[in-house]
Amino acid sequence: MNIEVWSDVICPWCYIGKHRLESALQGFGGDVTLTFRAYQLDPSPVPQPLPIKQALAAKFGGPQQAEQMFTHVSAVAAGDGLILDFDRAVLANTFNAHRLIAWAAGQDLQLMMIETLQRAHFAEGIDLGSHAALARLAGSVGLDEQAALTHLESPAGTDAVNADLVEARELGITSVPTFVIDRKYVVQGAQETSVLRSALDEIARREAVEAS
Repeated sequence: MNIEVWSDVICPWCYIGKHRLESALQGFGGDVTLTFRAYQLDPSPVPQPLPIKQALAAKFGGPQQAEQMFTHVSAVAAGDGLILDFDRAVLANTFNAHRLIAWAAGQDLQLMMIETLQRAHFAEGIDLGSHAALARLAGSVGLDEQAALTHLESPAGTDAVNADLVEARELGITSVPTFVIDRKYVVQGAQETSVLRSALDEIARREAVEAS
């Protein structure tokens, strides 16, 4: 089974969805290939780090409505054992973070890199728009920090990220996380672990019937 996940590293539901998918795959029979694809909730430039609460207040209709959203998603995440500290999180354009993830994927560290970036953003208040910060995080998972910085300061990996963004549009993906399974089935949103597992089981059953 081939599972592709379109997601953005500063999307809280993508953080939750990734953990739920990993839980759903525990004990799941058969070979599974899991690949994360780039998606940007907002491709706008972010010239200076900006507290995410301040940045999103207007988008959600004011500080009060935004606070309700932050409280809700933080509670959902806490139920999955995840920390979302929106008082520390800062807004960032994630294009370079996606370039770093693609670079890490080439060294078999995609999942660890994504997890580290998400935790850095949501729990530690690290600016994922900073090349230096991204390189340090790469070093923390065992990659070469200087090589990561050199990669980020070049245009390397740009085409790969752009290809994911174009493909998302071609597939009609407008919200994340979106799970595309064997290029035939789509599951959208951070579904409960049990729902994801049921979907995977049903897809595996259908594939087995078609193969017989």
